[in-house]
Amino acid sequence: MKKSVSPLRSLLPALIVLALLALVPLLSPSNRLLSLAISAGINIVALYGLSVLFGQTGILSMGHAALVGVGAYAAALLARDFGVGFWVALPFGGLFAAVAAAIIGIPSLRVSGHHFVIMTFAFGQLLTIILTNGGDYTGAATGLDLQFPVTLFGHPIDDLPFYYTLVFAMVTVSAIASWAIINSPYGRTLRAIRENEKLAASLGINVGRHKIGAFIVSGVFAGVSGVLLGYFLRHISPMQFASFPSIYLALMVMIGGARLLLGPIAGGILVSFLPEIMNLDPVESRILYGVCLIAVILLLPNGVIAGLMAGWRALFGPSRNGSGAPTAAGQTSGAER
Repeated sequence: MKKSVSPLRSLLPALIVLALLALVPLLSPSNRLLSLAISAGINIVALYGLSVLFGQTGILSMGHAALVGVGAYAAALLARDFGVGFWVALPFGGLFAAVAAAIIGIPSLRVSGHHFVIMTFAFGQLLTIILTNGGDYTGAATGLDLQFPVTLFGHPIDDLPFYYTLVFAMVTVSAIASWAIINSPYGRTLRAIRENEKLAASLGINVGRHKIGAFIVSGVFAGVSGVLLGYFLRHISPMQFASFPSIYLALMVMIGGARLLLGPIAGGILVSFLPEIMNLDPVESRILYGVCLIAVILLLPNGVIAGLMAGWRALFGPSRNGSGAPTAAGQTSGAER
């Protein structure tokens, strides 16, 4: 008999890793490394939304960076036109990105497979064109500045260690929210759609409504990530949310693994830090990303973390169950849904 795994146990490894990452400022890293870590954390927030969409529902979006852009531009416009600061912009950025996801999802999810990928890719390009031609309102190709710093109890806080702690607090919230979705009845419904859409529909599940719902949920994560990115860079422009950033996000979630809570963390860190560690220029970085993606698809289709876990079980786990029969190598653990 297969031993069940507590849902809380699947959350614990991610929380331990995040607690260790929260201690990074105590090591007094350089501003360069700390900035890379902040960028990785901001990406991880968006990746947790993409993991709900791709990992749980089986839908891959190639326009996810556009939803990040909606959150970033919402924060910049709210600050410029209404004097709204970071803490108020944070939920509004998620809300506006969720609305944008619904607008994209309703027509796009009428198709599936590569047709959906193409439509989301086209939306990312369309948003870039709109922002570039938005005149003074969107800052055109130059973009917009975020005029207000992040404040805490009325005091502006600009130093990198604080912002790093803030970002990884949001990563922790995103991980817990993703875990709650995965282990909820809604998460089980999304997995039923992923495994067999026609069977799920025959059981009375409204497949279209739940797909749109998953897209909206992923938009909330992306919008929050956009607000964090805007206030970190203090300047945003349309090209930051075009097609290549969306491809990078898809690459991160595929490399790390979309079905495990540690997957977005691993993907975000690996893609952000590998070029720095290997001292690669932008062109060489893109070549490396392509090689990594091909290697993951061929050798580790469930991502690096799932591959490492499978290797660990193969080397150190029990090879037979309690009755003496070999265990099924393809069984999915409670941590991987």
